[in-house]
Amino acid sequence: MKSKIVLIRHGITTGNVQKLYYGKTDVPLADKGIAELKELAAKDIYPRSDTAEYYTSGMLRTEQTLELVYGKQEHGVIEKLQELNFGIFEMKSYQELEGNPEYERWIYAEDESIPPPEGESIMNFKNRIREGFEELLVQHELLMLKLRNREEEAMSICICHGGVISGILNQIWPDRYDYFYSWIPDPGHGYVLTMEDGKIVKDERF
Repeated sequence: MKSKIVLIRHGITTGNVQKLYYGKTDVPLADKGIAELKELAAKDIYPRSDTAEYYTSGMLRTEQTLELVYGKQEHGVIEKLQELNFGIFEMKSYQELEGNPEYERWIYAEDESIPPPEGESIMNFKNRIREGFEELLVQHELLMLKLRNREEEAMSICICHGGVISGILNQIWPDRYDYFYSWIPDPGHGYVLTMEDGKIVKDERF
């Protein structure tokens, strides 16, 4: 049985517009992000299914994106698919942090176990999102079981974050790109993952 998992990055936020480090901070979509999502939805770029089940990371920007793209939907929340916690660097720009010894110690560290002060290390982030994606896969398998006697293709749609999506795909295909963040889609865009016999066999960016 074929099925699909759809990963969508939330729309542009105030943090994106101001080019800030932010992950844990629960910022809203910017006016620009709201307008762009409406335009993308009008172009019908988003995968749809009458039997789809929906998920978000629970953060405001993902909740807003879900409603703008798909309308009000009952949905699950997978908190482990939230963005990296940048600790004391949250809501600060590179220009504000440049020259800060704590920032430079973290940003230039090759050891992924080193976190930003009061934040989360890349190693812990990767482990967390792996667990979060496994939670999504379990829910997707339950949907497949529910639809097994029907002709509809199972589809699970998750609105989350750029770093999270990149981390998920990097773990699925670790040799595709050398750079961890190469998978990040533009705001409001994402990937369709096709599954066959319980395995992800293809990704399509939209």
